[in-house]
Amino acid sequence: EHHLFGYDLGDIPTRLDRLEEGLEVITRLLQSDEPVTYEGRFYKLHGATLLPRPQRPGGPPILIGGNGLHRTLPLAARYANIWNAQLLTPEEFQKRSSYLDVLLSEVGRPLQSVRRTLYCWLYFGRTMEELDQVLNWRHEEPELAHKPLDEVIQVLRTEEWMNRLVGTSEIVVEQIHAYANAGVEELILTWFDMDNIEALRGFAESILPRV
Repeated sequence: EHHLFGYDLGDIPTRLDRLEEGLEVITRLLQSDEPVTYEGRFYKLHGATLLPRPQRPGGPPILIGGNGLHRTLPLAARYANIWNAQLLTPEEFQKRSSYLDVLLSEVGRPLQSVRRTLYCWLYFGRTMEELDQVLNWRHEEPELAHKPLDEVIQVLRTEEWMNRLVGTSEIVVEQIHAYANAGVEELILTWFDMDNIEALRGFAESILPRV
């Protein structure tokens, strides 16, 4: 999209610098009832006012997603109402959430001011046979191709580089409880098989009442 519309995406440090400036500008525009002037590397405001004014105090909540210890989590501590971790195991989530607590204390914000959420991919089957079909793509992955199904499930659950919510009802409920115990307040899930409404209904009926 950046190439199509003529915007320079930049390298990762540039993108994070731009994000930090953008968060500063957006926060000021949402929270200040006075015109905002700002002179930055990426954004320049000269007596700007956001109209109409936000109806909720502080404006809409800001969600910052990512796991980075050096840039992302410090930005979440300063600006976010919601932190969205990405594809972490419960243990790794808890470590980063604890570090976010430290950062929040350093900037003088209450620990509960940032809601803790997690984004991950979901592979669900009502039976092991159905799950086997859902995970059929694994045969194209060298790391998984020759492993039995139960071992594939274990790898997808525990390897940080490919962490997923995966299994039948009992297995998925167990995983969700592990995330809740680690401090996850909300899960944001990607459901890949968009046309499989029956499986989605099965997930809703067998999982949601138990969590």
